[in-house]
Amino acid sequence: MNGWEDIRAEVLRRIRARDWPPGALIPGEEALAEEFGVARATVNRALTTLAEAGVIERKKRAGTRVAELPVRRARLEIPVIRLDVVARGLAYDFKLLEDRLAPAPVPVTARLGLPEGSPMRYLETLHLAGGRPYVLETRWLNPEVLPSPLPDFAAISANEWLVTHVSLVSGDIAFTAEPAGPREGKVMGLTPGTPLLVAERTTHGIAGAVTWVRLAHAPGHRVHMLF
Repeated sequence: MNGWEDIRAEVLRRIRARDWPPGALIPGEEALAEEFGVARATVNRALTTLAEAGVIERKKRAGTRVAELPVRRARLEIPVIRLDVVARGLAYDFKLLEDRLAPAPVPVTARLGLPEGSPMRYLETLHLAGGRPYVLETRWLNPEVLPSPLPDFAAISANEWLVTHVSLVSGDIAFTAEPAGPREGKVMGLTPGTPLLVAERTTHGIAGAVTWVRLAHAPGHRVHMLF
């Protein structure tokens, strides 16, 4: 264990396993650095990201405690695709193309830190703007950490339901430019190989990994971030 991401993941694991329950005082940076065999600065960075996410609370001379009521303090707000489309002055709609329970593929479980072959809910959703394909969303949901029963995802998109109903405390997002594959070409009406802006995101709640999602945006999509 040598990176701050590894330290963050292990601290989160202990919190979720209730090794360190809500309100508990966790070991200091020096003790954790010695335990994990890393520099104190590495531990500091891991704990800082967890504090920014609201998972832990850090106070001078009082130590670091697991938050009693974790709050979401995301630096990048997860957008509701419907609202994004409406804000552009276009009519919004979506179609649920696939919904099934299945063992998640290894790349997904590895990204989420779940056991290989974990049963998850797979959803494929096409979001439309002005009647035209806008975003193709492919998503894996971890039902173990979500409220039951889950909604009808043909009536409300998983994107909107998660943002409005599930507290998310950490995650990561990556943007890439990729050529449209056969499936994207067929569903979005594109020639295979057409350049697409693709976002892959993982999110976690206090109870564990929530979702992995891939968003393939139609040509011409523009990302706008506020700092």
